[in-house]
Amino acid sequence: MLQLELLPQWEFFLYLVLSFSFHFYSFYEVFLVSREYEEELDRAFDLEANTMFWGFKKDPMDFEWTFWMEWGKGYILWLLFCHLIVSQISSLYMKKYKPWVLMAYGMAACWFLLGTNGLIMILLHTSVSYFMAQFKNPVLTWVSSLLLLLTLRIPALEDIKRGWYASENEYYLLIFTLTVRCLYYTSFSLEYCWAKEKMHHSFLWMLLYVFYYPVLHNGPIITFDDFHKQIISQESGGLKSNLGIFIWGTVRILFWWWLAELMIHLMYMHAIYSIPSYLEAVSYWTLGGLALAQVLFFYVKYLVLFGVPALFIRMDGLKPPALPCCVSTMYGFSGMWRSFDVGLHNFLIRYIYIPMGGSRCSMFKMLFSTAITFAFVSYWHGSHSYLWSWAVLNWLGITAENGVKRLVSLPVVHEFISHVLSARARQRLHAALASVSTTLLIFSNLIFLGGNEVGRIYWNRIFWKGWPWATLSVFGFLYCYAHVGIKWQKIYSRD
Repeated sequence: MLQLELLPQWEFFLYLVLSFSFHFYSFYEVFLVSREYEEELDRAFDLEANTMFWGFKKDPMDFEWTFWMEWGKGYILWLLFCHLIVSQISSLYMKKYKPWVLMAYGMAACWFLLGTNGLIMILLHTSVSYFMAQFKNPVLTWVSSLLLLLTLRIPALEDIKRGWYASENEYYLLIFTLTVRCLYYTSFSLEYCWAKEKMHHSFLWMLLYVFYYPVLHNGPIITFDDFHKQIISQESGGLKSNLGIFIWGTVRILFWWWLAELMIHLMYMHAIYSIPSYLEAVSYWTLGGLALAQVLFFYVKYLVLFGVPALFIRMDGLKPPALPCCVSTMYGFSGMWRSFDVGLHNFLIRYIYIPMGGSRCSMFKMLFSTAITFAFVSYWHGSHSYLWSWAVLNWLGITAENGVKRLVSLPVVHEFISHVLSARARQRLHAALASVSTTLLIFSNLIFLGGNEVGRIYWNRIFWKGWPWATLSVFGFLYCYAHVGIKWQKIYSRD
């Protein structure tokens, strides 16, 4: 790899100030547009009125945030606190049996929220996967997991499951739980296929893993290999240290929750995204601010959604996957995949990318394994058309980045660049290339968050109608962001 040199302090400080300025000014433009369209958006989407945040109304159009906040306040937080109490008591009085106590509690909590039919469905999926694993053939395990996922999308079966519940929210909780459980029983079954000793791969261990409550409904993802190692070697801290961890973790989560709520009270990005004509009409500053607000809200949202279970996992003496890194410091597809959903990334690398060939094989195998990985992610998320568009863009982005890295690593190219460009010039070139990659990364994420229509509007306005000034301006802004991200990565990797 080419060695990069730190830029002069004044130059980095300039990029940092410009990056923050672009963020805040574009957010201010979104705030103004939100106030301008507030009455129309209120009539269309029934904005939620409350006394928080100076009386501003709340944008309720992010389904995921609204859904999990309702369940969290209603039952899930209380069940997590009960899990914590059961865990601490079992650590004190029955440490030898703690894993099985937690398994029993997870099954009871699952029954309480999802009912008998929901519990039976999870047990059925888990049992099918375990049965297929007995053949010790990873292909059969994958086929069974994909077919079990497919059953969640068959209309006739959907109608039957809906009939079990009094509300759509209860039905969706079952679907989300089964979708996440799919990764868990798949992980266990693949480890079973690979294991030489079956002592810790019994059906009882599978139930413990699948029904571990903090991660039951929405993750994060912990592979069975990692979970098993931690369970058998877990060390609970003292009461004082655990209390400190819990208080500090709670304060952080409350801050992230407050920040997420502040964003959707001041900026109605989700509601505006739901009306394409508004996106066509707003200024370029507002368009950019909406994009930044969307991806940053997604980041803060998952700090909360993953931060809550991560806190309870930590209280059990286990180590959860790292929380997402700030998307404003991401400057490429590879970094985004490694650093956002770390648990999902570990799952994909261990069970799909490496078994299919990975980066240590030929270029063709690497391209194929990357394509299969993204195809699975799209399928797992629901297999909608916009997800396939997002997957193709991510595959192209990862492929291009890996291609450039391989090209630069060639001795002839490496020597030529080192001879022609100084270390600081190489870093500026790195940031320039990263700005192009980040542009496509944000574009693909907007499709993931808003759908194909939102992607079409951004493509037309930024890259087609906006050429050259809007396009080059975006590259310029993201060039500044890339320098900040490169600096952040150096500090982070050093730590």
